[in-house]
Amino acid sequence: MELVIRGALVVDGSGAPGHRADVGLAGGRIAAVGTATGPRLTGRAVLDADGLVLAPGFIDMHAHSDLALLRDPAHTAKAAQGVTLEVIGQDGLSYAPVDDRTLGELRRQIAGWNGGEPGDDRVAFDWRTVGEYLDRLDRGPDGPSSPGLAVNAAYLVPQGTVRALALGWEDRPAKDDELAHMKRLVAEGLEQGAVGMSSGLTYTPGMYAPTAELTELCRVVAAYGGYYCPHHRSYGAGALGAYAEMLGLARDAGCALHLAHATLNFDVNAGRAAELTALLDRALAEGVDVSLDTYPYLAGCTTLAALLPSWAAAGGPVATLARLRDADAAARIRHALDVEGSDGSHGVPMEWSTIEVSGVGDPALGHWVGRRLPDFDAARRLLLDDRLATTILQHVGHEENVRAIMAHPAHTGGSDGILHGAKPHPRAYGTFPHYLGRYVRELGVLSLEECVHHLTARPAARLRLADRGLVREGYVADLVLFDPATVAAGATYEEPRRGPVGVPYVLVGGEFVIREGRRTAAVPGRTVRGRGRR
Repeated sequence: MELVIRGALVVDGSGAPGHRADVGLAGGRIAAVGTATGPRLTGRAVLDADGLVLAPGFIDMHAHSDLALLRDPAHTAKAAQGVTLEVIGQDGLSYAPVDDRTLGELRRQIAGWNGGEPGDDRVAFDWRTVGEYLDRLDRGPDGPSSPGLAVNAAYLVPQGTVRALALGWEDRPAKDDELAHMKRLVAEGLEQGAVGMSSGLTYTPGMYAPTAELTELCRVVAAYGGYYCPHHRSYGAGALGAYAEMLGLARDAGCALHLAHATLNFDVNAGRAAELTALLDRALAEGVDVSLDTYPYLAGCTTLAALLPSWAAAGGPVATLARLRDADAAARIRHALDVEGSDGSHGVPMEWSTIEVSGVGDPALGHWVGRRLPDFDAARRLLLDDRLATTILQHVGHEENVRAIMAHPAHTGGSDGILHGAKPHPRAYGTFPHYLGRYVRELGVLSLEECVHHLTARPAARLRLADRGLVREGYVADLVLFDPATVAAGATYEEPRRGPVGVPYVLVGGEFVIREGRRTAAVPGRTVRGRGRR
């Protein structure tokens, strides 16, 4: 063996009780798992793991590291948590497939998530197709001289990006030729290695797609063995109906479904988690292949521009800014937000006191970070001055819903972590140790074995990975060692970039990316490509 991890409590991801064992690694894989009665494993190097839990590396089913993986070779925010695989291309908006026009539009549209706005030259946008983007990830932040990433990455074809490429940012159903174009783009992305398709159905332009259009795209996803990951149409007043729409769509398309950041927020949904879990149980009983992810926090996080009504965002970022500058259009937007509850704000009239600025694109506006927005006038001024790049936290969650949903058998973990901005959501730096420290050790919502199963084998099964997610002989040696007595998220809302505690070792492909709590120089991560690849 190249390395023997000796004496850890092996919680293998299956949900079975943990057991003491030696685990040997060779060639980037798990070569042997010892038994209590068998001989001790030996190797060229031995790590004494007494007092630690050894588990499969955590899989972040909802990540926004699309540019961070290329900008930051260390990527400590995720590696330090024990994350060894991230699923990116989320919420229907990312950077492939694109042409020159849509790339510029998308860089502006999601600058609040990732940076990368026009003029930001920290990443060379030298790809256009999904395959070219995945190849660029494999070359790593430093290119061919130092290939690889801190952690592995899988990609979802973003439906909003596809729609922008096929018909622009118009609020209308696709024509037959445009739908055919979108179906080809989705198929090509899956052939080039994507694992499925995402949507952001409260974000433009994806939100303009009717259910029938989404169903046709999902038939393509199903044909390639992928899954559909929607940020559905409402997490507020219309949340349960929006969940039901996605479950019905998956049933009609015959497509596996993974519900993104499956929360129930705002006062209208307090205490209603049982209604959602009942919907899930009925769908599962009917044979729908459904899973979901959540983050273990109450606040949400998005861009300030995402709250606008969909009609105000039609035509893309330039048109949105023009409407905000126009007094009459701004008055209509104010009414939609403050009185009606816009579709962008989930059908709930705005409570501005729940909105905290977490990041700005223009450093001159940094005085806004950490402040609550008092009213629409302040929000409008900030959107104009920051050219839509502002990110926010929304303090609208409910603890009882968070706990009930994470206990469901279809649940997996996802950080939804936005790494960009001066004061990001702590979930970007703390989701996985927070599950283990807060919801396992302190509250007992999940047992240790259940929680590890939710964060490892269950997401690996959704991704249809035959050799990840378990501590098994022959599996890829993506592993994390943590102290069950101390593991916790260091990140807080006040100090969101503090690293976790109690996670001393993380290995990707058998190489230490975290050793004795510190980031190494290793970049062993690669893209994990879907079954449809040709």
